[in-house]
Amino acid sequence: MTSVLFDAPGPRARLRNNVLTLLSVVVLLLIAYLVISTLSDKGQLDAAKWEPFLRGDTWTGFIIPGLIGTLQAAVVGAVLALLFGVVFGLGRLSDHRLIRVVCGGVVEFFRAIPLLILIYFVQAGPATLSGYTISVPAFWAVVIGLTLYNGSVLAEIFRAGVLAVPRGQSEAAYAIGLRKSEVMRLVLVPQATTAMMPAIVSQMVVLLKDTALGWIIAYEDLMNAGLKQFAVNYGNLIPSAIVLALFYVVINLALGYLANWLESRSRRSRKSAGGPIAPPSAVGTGPTGGGGREAVATME
Repeated sequence: MTSVLFDAPGPRARLRNNVLTLLSVVVLLLIAYLVISTLSDKGQLDAAKWEPFLRGDTWTGFIIPGLIGTLQAAVVGAVLALLFGVVFGLGRLSDHRLIRVVCGGVVEFFRAIPLLILIYFVQAGPATLSGYTISVPAFWAVVIGLTLYNGSVLAEIFRAGVLAVPRGQSEAAYAIGLRKSEVMRLVLVPQATTAMMPAIVSQMVVLLKDTALGWIIAYEDLMNAGLKQFAVNYGNLIPSAIVLALFYVVINLALGYLANWLESRSRRSRKSAGGPIAPPSAVGTGPTGGGGREAVATME
């Protein structure tokens, strides 16, 4: 019995796969046991280490303010990074060579610099150069660093997504008299958005986790409030790290579900909105010559 992609395993192969699976599970359980037993021997699993998380002042004084700081920096940084990525990604597709070169240089420059250095330089650079008369708040230093780095990565995602649309789509749009800006806005970008969605959301997850790098400038986020302050006060570094990691996991899973919902909804809307494309004889025959744009709207 064979499959389209591979030969179906026989009895011996199935037995071997089952044995390897069982051995893998045993090894993983053994590693988990060693980790838990080590933490227990070090006293990191004692009830006293976890008891502070049951008090209200822990949440109101450390975790909730840190969570708000993380979400604020992530949301503002994500919006600005998306705008940065769209502008410079489309700029790299411009017909003007100067615009392409400038946009390409900006994207490659900020994409090559580590984000930690960008955040530190945004805050410390102006203060040092101005003799400490100019001070950039920690929030904006983190947001600007996130925007420059992640926006540069998103610019490449947008450029690759637009270029991935079949060339026939743009050729058909040009054939009915659309300008390049209209082709980009009405044909290429809408079709590329669905294909780019997983990569965009993946970069948003990276951006959210990158907010933790604000610790270098003492930005009040989950990392700073939960580990540098709370864990130091109560001496429960490992329990604090586990709780904060769960927060990041929940937020990132929510982002993933949101992305899947947006992608499925976009696909359903495109299928339901499909209609017959106007025949060539009808293109541009209306009193305002709008037949071509209606045809492109149905193509989307």
